[in-house]
Amino acid sequence: MNMHASNVMAPPQPRSLAETGLNPVAMRDILLKTMFRGNLDTAAALSRALCLSLPLTQELIDAARQQRLVESTGNMHAGSNGEMGFQLSDAGKARAMDALGQSEYYGALPVPLPVYEEQVRRQSVRNIQITRDHLMASMGHLILPPDLLGHLGPAVNSGRSILMYGPPGNGKSSISNGIRDALGDHVYVPRAVEYAGQVITVYDPIVHTAVSEDEAQAATSLRMSGPRYDRRYVLCQRPAVITGGELTLDMLDLVYNPTSRTYQAPLQMKSTGGVFIVDDLGRQADSPQALINRWIVPLEAGRDILALQSGEKFETPFDTLLIFSTNFHPNEIFDQAALRRIFYKIKVDGPSQKDFLKIFAMVAKKKGMPLDEASLVHLIRTKYPTIDNVYANYQPVFLIDQMIAICEYEGIPNQMTPELIERAWANMFVRDEKIVK
Repeated sequence: MNMHASNVMAPPQPRSLAETGLNPVAMRDILLKTMFRGNLDTAAALSRALCLSLPLTQELIDAARQQRLVESTGNMHAGSNGEMGFQLSDAGKARAMDALGQSEYYGALPVPLPVYEEQVRRQSVRNIQITRDHLMASMGHLILPPDLLGHLGPAVNSGRSILMYGPPGNGKSSISNGIRDALGDHVYVPRAVEYAGQVITVYDPIVHTAVSEDEAQAATSLRMSGPRYDRRYVLCQRPAVITGGELTLDMLDLVYNPTSRTYQAPLQMKSTGGVFIVDDLGRQADSPQALINRWIVPLEAGRDILALQSGEKFETPFDTLLIFSTNFHPNEIFDQAALRRIFYKIKVDGPSQKDFLKIFAMVAKKKGMPLDEASLVHLIRTKYPTIDNVYANYQPVFLIDQMIAICEYEGIPNQMTPELIERAWANMFVRDEKIVK
């Protein structure tokens, strides 16, 4: 059964500063930096910035006051329900500047790596069980061979790795996106993770789609008597990272920013709990063999190994459904050892003539193009024999879009004729000829 947000156990809200799992000095320094950089001077504003409950934020402020790093302004803010105002003392400003010299990170308190690992286990992509109906619902717009879903379903439920291969233009990318849509539920993504005093930002608005506050509340509504979830996390749709020919090996490493002295999580860490799609495998600057070698340990152990600037290495969870899509035959780009490490190999072929005509009719209806029997006969009997009757899923869309463009240019209603088929076909393939230079 496909999971719902409420089935993913929420990270519990810390009930004490100790339950954050962070070093008291580290928390204090983030408080000071946030006050300094954010120009924040009330407990409520700092609570929102630190993603910490108001009582614990006040406790953090009180501890800093005892150390004479923060002081009360003695003012009540009229727009803040009469809240007491706070400011950094001279010693607090000096400490904030010193802390900023070590790391520019401020704002939401990070989640310690071991605490993050616990949440990854709670919402693992391997916990999801989808059915044929779920896959059909997410791929209903595609006309697929009848046995393809029978291969895809067990592969997705395994949460391991999938290689889809076959001729170009037959929907491998669309199938990958359909798999992502079939997952369907939510996960909690940390804003940042802490390891050995270093902060790694994880939540990325470009990759992660945050759900609304109402949905976030609904995710924990069944636990009315319990605490709200830890606000250091953002409730998001299961992530999907999609890369193509631009993927390089260094994108799979921590990205260090020497100016802010913080790290950004690599792509596979951002896709935790979701899908990592490598499209057009074989078009990257790094060889497919080199890419798969990078994933040998994660694929087999479910753990990834990352390195800090110091050279220190550490492990993080590898919990993502890895999908490779390629137009090459697997034997051309991988050795047998690499192929063994990809758990499912699924061939995606072009459609039969019957399925091609179904797709053509479906696309024509959607785009408002009347079907014409003489034109279809011309296409099937005259044009396709010139390419050995090899059909591809992209061709109906291409041909119909070409004919629509011609009709718009000529100022005539959308129509399909053998002559328009000829003109559209001429743009689908380039004639093999020698160009005189």
